[in-house]
Amino acid sequence: MRATRAVETLDEVDAGDHVCQLLDVTDDVMVRSRAFVADGALFGDKVLIVSPSAQVTTDAVALVLDPTRLEESLLAVVRREAASAESEGYRSVRVLHHVTGEADGGGAERLLRSELELEEFAADSGASVVCAYQRGNWDTALLDKLRCVHPHHLGSRPMPPSFQLYRAGKGGWTVKGIVDTEGAVAFGAILLTLLRQTTTVRLLCQTLDFFDAAGMSALADAARALPDRKIVLEGTNETVRLAWDLSGFADPSLPVVMTP
Repeated sequence: MRATRAVETLDEVDAGDHVCQLLDVTDDVMVRSRAFVADGALFGDKVLIVSPSAQVTTDAVALVLDPTRLEESLLAVVRREAASAESEGYRSVRVLHHVTGEADGGGAERLLRSELELEEFAADSGASVVCAYQRGNWDTALLDKLRCVHPHHLGSRPMPPSFQLYRAGKGGWTVKGIVDTEGAVAFGAILLTLLRQTTTVRLLCQTLDFFDAAGMSALADAARALPDRKIVLEGTNETVRLAWDLSGFADPSLPVVMTP
């Protein structure tokens, strides 16, 4: 079973991990990520480096992809490479994704969707994915949203996100922590992104501690925005369910279902 954790170095990255690596603007991404790439050769993994070509020194053991020149989605590319890895004699796949402004041509929503897709890919395939962000190049609010959909972190702030949402098998998404004023906007944006991809979003809430009023409003607003879709929260505790009812959100017209 996957679980959230912080890693001290990229040597600790394991199969199925999706790591958010936060770096300073002056850091050389390839230097700081060398262990992750080198371990690919050591363990017999197929290594994909997704980064603007001008910023990458081509490595014989890695396939280097320029995200600005891809003719299909990043997810399609990594899935294709993963599908061929076993027949090519590789143990698994590991992806180093150096996320840059040039790759973010579709804005924040597209980037969030891409990270959710990579999270699903890592969990379902067992691939290892590291997403490297250089802090000074990104809006803090956007970076906070992106951190929430990575179950594993390296070089992050001293305090973890107030909540994390990550893939739990093929059936749903685990929500961990507290969805409060600090994380409500991020939570709403993540839900909307997921709802646009599927008719029913299944959230596993055994490790969800609480929603405050802002968090519940974000959940309700996302559901109202796409009323033909449904959000199912499974394993909610009594406090969460009672707060939802007492706040007036338990409306049959709202496509949200909460179960113990």
